[in-house]
Amino acid sequence: MNLIEPLIFEKSSPGRRCFVLPACDVLEKPVTNLLPQTMLRKQEAKLPEVSELDVVRHFTRISQMNFCVDTNFYPLGSCTMKYNPRINEDAARMEGFTKLHPYQPVEQCQGILKLLYNLEQMLIDISGMSAFTLQPAAGAHGELTGMLIIRAYMENKGETRHKIIVPDSAHGTNPASAALCGYDVESIPSNAEGLVDIKKLKASFTSDTAALMITNPNTLGLFEKDILEICKIVHDAGGLVYCDGANMNALVGIARPGDMGVDILHLNLHKTFSTPHGGGGPGAGPIGVTERLEPFLPVPRIEITDKSATEDTEGTEKNKINTYVLNFNYPDSIGRVRAFYGHVGMMIRAYTYLLSLGKEGVCKVGEHAVLNANYLRHKLKKHYDIPYGTTCMHEFVISARKQKEKGASALDIAKKLLDYGFHAPTIYFPLIVEEAMMIEPTETESREILDAFADAMIQIAKDIEQQPEVVHNTPQTTPIGRPDEVKAAREPKLRWKTNKSS
Repeated sequence: MNLIEPLIFEKSSPGRRCFVLPACDVLEKPVTNLLPQTMLRKQEAKLPEVSELDVVRHFTRISQMNFCVDTNFYPLGSCTMKYNPRINEDAARMEGFTKLHPYQPVEQCQGILKLLYNLEQMLIDISGMSAFTLQPAAGAHGELTGMLIIRAYMENKGETRHKIIVPDSAHGTNPASAALCGYDVESIPSNAEGLVDIKKLKASFTSDTAALMITNPNTLGLFEKDILEICKIVHDAGGLVYCDGANMNALVGIARPGDMGVDILHLNLHKTFSTPHGGGGPGAGPIGVTERLEPFLPVPRIEITDKSATEDTEGTEKNKINTYVLNFNYPDSIGRVRAFYGHVGMMIRAYTYLLSLGKEGVCKVGEHAVLNANYLRHKLKKHYDIPYGTTCMHEFVISARKQKEKGASALDIAKKLLDYGFHAPTIYFPLIVEEAMMIEPTETESREILDAFADAMIQIAKDIEQQPEVVHNTPQTTPIGRPDEVKAAREPKLRWKTNKSS
């Protein structure tokens, strides 16, 4: 394949057209008579003049350069970049869903309301929480919603608390979400095992602390084995436990945060429940809460208001007819957090995914995700430092500090992986691990793919032992070579260069 693809403007030829509209069959009026002068262009837009075939070939070739889950292994730790089954897309594109309008009366939207209601019930069963809202548009938006609920709950009790505690092994958006809601954020360091330090938590959690934001499993891929004690410490001090559920892929069908004492949980439909992930959205970050926090959830809430039934001649119930409504009557609610009811297309995909798997399949998701991660971890442990834990959950963190001493960084290894046809893991996060590389294989990858990835990582480690400089000018096989990331962001060059190093 020719990897040097010119810009669409460079393919332009004067007078060439992609599509010509048919002759107008009504009275024509100049556009200057239809629009205000302030909205008219002073000169024609400089658009490319190309044929339909030019357009199709150009964008098809560009799409083939894209690195995505559909084309390659994408072990991006913390983000669960797994395969999105096409049946999800088929369901989301059904005409009955795509032609709905958010302003339609609820009487005309009973089907989608039933789906959303049922999805909430599924998430309640999976998580162990008492109630859910599907409104938040992404994980960080779910965190923000959770923080607003915590603040509303505390104010309703007549308490003003100013602090949120975030372990250093939590996700990076946690402190930002708390700060955005006006809280002071205190970070507590992990213990030698990479887990929450109980003594430091007790010392830090005061009467001025509103909540603990914890990620479980944490960003080291470790399960917080003291989670019951952690929740008790927080509750005894009058605080709440917020759990970042971005790593729920390790627990789904196996363990429920609600049973551990968690008060608020956000889930990522675009991670755990296999809806499309990346490219700037859309996402979906539903929030689950305990019973005492339910009054503060965003409105409207989807509810069943009428359960009527038809009866046969013997008086036996034959068929239930449920009516679904949007209830705004929650005076303590934090209000809307999203236009309409959120990214409904993502919810349709997640609902399809769960129905396709069934209860038994959902359990296998967590089991296989953990198995795959431990398999990879075992294969790599002799070649890279693994600073925490002897086993992991769905992901694990290696350190390239041994390779750094030889002159090759985690960034170098990440770039070299592209030459083997693999996307790099998350690098330099979590911050508590030097030269960190966070690897999450997910449950969807086969043993053959895992072996190939491990072989590539091992070969890179061996190459670095002998010639560390070989990874400095990689990748060599991709359409674009290795740019200066800082300069590329500040001084983007949009015209294609044949020189891979530029």
